[in-house]
Amino acid sequence: MIISKTPLRMSFFGGGTDFPAFFQKHGGCVLSTTFDKYCYVNVRHLPPFFDYSTELSYSQTERVRDVDSIKHPAIREAMKFVGLKDLRLTYEADLPARSGLGTSSAFAVGMLHAFYAMLGRYADKRRLADDAIHLERTLCKESGGIQDQIAASFGGFNRLDFSNSGYRVRPVVLPPERKRQLNRCLMLFFTGFSRFSSDIQQSVDQMLSTDAKLVQLLRTKEIVDEAERLLSDEGESLAGFGKLLHEAWRLKRSLTASVSTPSIDDLYEKAMKAGALGGKLLGAGGGGFLLFYVEEEFQATVRQSLSELLYVPFEFEEAGSQIIYYSSDVMGDSVAQP
Repeated sequence: MIISKTPLRMSFFGGGTDFPAFFQKHGGCVLSTTFDKYCYVNVRHLPPFFDYSTELSYSQTERVRDVDSIKHPAIREAMKFVGLKDLRLTYEADLPARSGLGTSSAFAVGMLHAFYAMLGRYADKRRLADDAIHLERTLCKESGGIQDQIAASFGGFNRLDFSNSGYRVRPVVLPPERKRQLNRCLMLFFTGFSRFSSDIQQSVDQMLSTDAKLVQLLRTKEIVDEAERLLSDEGESLAGFGKLLHEAWRLKRSLTASVSTPSIDDLYEKAMKAGALGGKLLGAGGGGFLLFYVEEEFQATVRQSLSELLYVPFEFEEAGSQIIYYSSDVMGDSVAQP
């Protein structure tokens, strides 16, 4: 049996510039962190006692005789990609899917990590990220950027840079207490609206390929630089981070009408009037989790103003995807024969 544990992520600045249609022309960068909410993938060899050879449990249950019959595209393509068959896979997560936290990419990374462990192969963080990007963007033909797979694989509070030559992961260096203070001033709320981000991402991808919103996205890149400088300078108030979040949210809303909804806009305004300095809807848009920067003396007021929403405390994490349980006697004959 193999169990992988992969963190979810929150992206602060630079979303959209990680789409190949943009960064291959203009370069891109993102400032993001992973945090202590995870998805878990449990994989084991399925003994030949049943009238099916593979059993999958996620939001649905599948029992099939061959890999090509699997309905879940990421699981089907991942098993074919690494050459596995005859297994039982279960998926669980601390927070709901389709909510803007990179859950689908965390699942892709964690699943590949578990598959490689099942095969007795070591996969470093870059290989996990690269293979998850290939799985989602090429094999499954899903629209979107590439930041989520990288964040889930590497973990930590990082600046990600994208160009024609690839991507670079660079930890954001700031004093531990300043980092803890930032963590304390960030508040996460679940709006209850969950959606498939792929439709929104596809419209963004099409828009990026025509440079329709070039000015906004170039400014989005600049904000990443400003935020990194602010975080690294102990002489700067962290309140500036909240104000940059607000500017970045306004830029994101200007990209496409599908990013927000009247309900989301109303919730955002309530939090701002209660004392938040800035915030954003995490992920592609349309619903999911709202993140706000709120000085500690105003947090009770903000929670009261958003009392209809679920508040989710969290802490930053550094480890990225991990194998937390490994038993090497599970192989059986679960390797697909050529």
